[in-house]
Amino acid sequence: MFNYIDLAIAFIIALLSTFLLTFVVNKFAVKIGAVDLPNDRKIHKKITPRLGGLAIFLGAFLGALYLQPQDQHLIEILCGAIVIVITGALDDRFTLRPIPKLTGQLIATSFLVSSGLIIDKVTLPFIGQVELGFMSVLVTVIWVVGITNAINLIDGLDGLATGVTTIALISLFVMGIIDGRLIVVYLCIALIGANLGFLYHNFYPAKIYMGDTGSNLLGYMIAVISILGLFKNIALFSFVIPIIVLAVPIFDTLFAIVRRMLNKQSILKADNKHIHYQLLAAGYSHRKTVLILYGISAIFGTLAVIFNEVSITMNLVVIIILLFLLHILAELAGLVFGGKRPVLDTIVKLFKRKVPNQEQ
Repeated sequence: MFNYIDLAIAFIIALLSTFLLTFVVNKFAVKIGAVDLPNDRKIHKKITPRLGGLAIFLGAFLGALYLQPQDQHLIEILCGAIVIVITGALDDRFTLRPIPKLTGQLIATSFLVSSGLIIDKVTLPFIGQVELGFMSVLVTVIWVVGITNAINLIDGLDGLATGVTTIALISLFVMGIIDGRLIVVYLCIALIGANLGFLYHNFYPAKIYMGDTGSNLLGYMIAVISILGLFKNIALFSFVIPIIVLAVPIFDTLFAIVRRMLNKQSILKADNKHIHYQLLAAGYSHRKTVLILYGISAIFGTLAVIFNEVSITMNLVVIIILLFLLHILAELAGLVFGGKRPVLDTIVKLFKRKVPNQEQ
C-alpha cells in the first residue's frame, strides 16, 4: 500500500528545502523587522529572527507536492494552513493581540468544519462508538484551537517545539502506517522532514525561531492529522490516543491555566512558570532541559502507539504509567504538594545512590 521509496524521497525534499529556505527566511525576517527581542521573561539574550515557520510550511508543501496526496478535505486543510501562516506571520512582525490571533485560528478551523472534517464520534470502553451530534463542531473547534495554542505555549526554548512536534508526528506516522491511513502518512512524512530541516537552525543556540508562524502551523496540522486518523480509529479509548501523543504541550497548557486561575491572573497572561522554565530553575542547562522534554515526549509517543494496539488489560497498565508520568509533570509545574516534589526528589536520590555504588 505504501511506497516507501516515495516516502523517503518526499522526506528528503522537505528536509533539504526547509534547510535551504531557512537561510532565505532568516534574511527576510531581519529585513522586515520580524525579530524576537530579549526581555525579562525570555531566555535568549540577543535579537533573533522569527518567521522560521514560513520555511517549514514551504518545505512541507514541496514534500507533500511530490507525493500528491488525495483527500476530499485537502483543499480546505491547505486553505486553513495558509490562514494560520498569514496570521502567524503578522504576529511575528507586529505582535498581534490575542483576539486577532484567535480570529485567524477560528477562520482556519471554519474551513475544516465547512468541508465536513470534524470529530463526529468517539469510542468508549463497554459502550462503543458514541455519536457527538450537534456537539461535534464545538468539539472540533476546541480541539484545533486548543492544540494550536498548546504548541505555541511550549515554544519557549531553542528547538523545543520543533523537537516535541517532530516526536508527535513520528508517533502519528507510525500509527498511520499500522492503520493504513495514506493521507496521515503523507502529511506526517512531509512535516517530519521539514521540521528536521529547520531543527539544524533552531536547536540551541538557535539562529532563528519558528515564531507563531511555525508553532501555530504545526499545532494546526497535528490537530488536523489526528482528526484524519486517530479520531477515526475504532479502538477503545480512541479519543485518548491523540491526547497521549501530545501530552507534554496539552498538560503544560492545562497546568498553566490552573496555575493562573489559582493566582487570580488572566489565563492569557504569559509567565515563566511553564515546565521548561521549571527545569531550568531546577539547575538543568538549556540543552539538557530540551533533551529531557524530548525524552518525556518520546515516552508518551511510544505509549500512544502501544495504547493503540494492545488489549484492554494492557491499556490499564499503560494508563497507570501515564498517570505516573502526568504526576511527574505536575510536580515539575509546581501544581501539587505546595510546590514540593517528593516523587521527583526520591527518583533523583535513587539515581545518585546508584552512581557511587557503580564506581566502587
